[in-house]
Amino acid sequence: MKATQLLHDEGQSLWLDNITRELLDSGTLKQYMDELSVTGLTSNPTIFDHAIKNSTTYDAAIAEKLRKGKSGEALFFELAMDDLTRAADLFRPIHEITNGVDGWVSLEVSPLLAYDTASTLAAARQLFSQAHRSNLLIKIPGTEQGLPAIEEAIFAGVPVNVTLLFSREQYLAAAHAFLRGIERRIKAGLNPYVGSVASVFVSRWDVAVADKVPEKLRDQLGIAIAKRTYKAASALLNSPRWQRVYNLGGRPQRLLWASTGTKDPKASDILYVKALAAPFTVNTMPEGTLKALATHPDLGEMLPTDGGNCEEVLAQFAAAGVDIDALAAQLQEEGAESFVKSWNDLMSVISSKAASLNKSAPLKAVS
Repeated sequence: MKATQLLHDEGQSLWLDNITRELLDSGTLKQYMDELSVTGLTSNPTIFDHAIKNSTTYDAAIAEKLRKGKSGEALFFELAMDDLTRAADLFRPIHEITNGVDGWVSLEVSPLLAYDTASTLAAARQLFSQAHRSNLLIKIPGTEQGLPAIEEAIFAGVPVNVTLLFSREQYLAAAHAFLRGIERRIKAGLNPYVGSVASVFVSRWDVAVADKVPEKLRDQLGIAIAKRTYKAASALLNSPRWQRVYNLGGRPQRLLWASTGTKDPKASDILYVKALAAPFTVNTMPEGTLKALATHPDLGEMLPTDGGNCEEVLAQFAAAGVDIDALAAQLQEEGAESFVKSWNDLMSVISSKAASLNKSAPLKAVS
């Protein structure tokens, strides 16, 4: 049996960290669902930037939307929505048979809004309404300014994928924002079930300290942080506060492992996937990691709910001069900046494509 199937059977959802029109048109995404146990997917500005820039697949759609007067950000969101609603429809049977636990796709609000609470909330509500799909998660960064938007979006019934979380503390802040939104729905007499995942980024920790710690600590920080976060998540979801919400019909926010592709060429191609195998979690992975996982026959032990030896490992990093809290804040800030750069690149690509298409086939005025 493939390790992808084993992981699915152990209770972890495998999502693809990619979306392109070619994946949809070629049937490859459906093949991943059928053969590699994929039950959802995530997207981000970098993924769409590469997809649109590196192919002509989107040119006809761009030209059509230009003829309708669309441009820039509005044009992009229509392109993205076309892809993600198609993917959402593919995953709908999974979403229905799991009663809304699985079968999700994710779309991110503009990264330019990461530090703007009001605009983030407005964008999240608008995008979810535009999609007309119950299994679309709107990605909102778990920044300080994003937390109120997360709470308000959940209260408004908008499913949320909290992104750019790097530490236990950042996760807990996002989880409590989600829980406050659910508790407010209960108080208001609203249905307390609103889907959500909290995305904790893993591999970027190891990239950040690769040249700053002894060789014996190589590729261990991201996993230790994830174990610490998993321990905190397990405790929170078993707390009296959450049990009260369960009793009133609420559903927990699932922990999602993001950035799980191996960056170190000397390490296993499924380093993070194998280390973070845990029931009732999600692992969203790039295609290369997904395919690599399918070639492995086993997984090893499941992630311990008590965090295992994470504190011992983290103490070794502290002794090596790594300030975990400061680095978590830095990684979140750099992550937001990286998405902004990809967003700006994406807007430039769309503008360039639009100019090229206009030149080859001048647009007629829209009546």
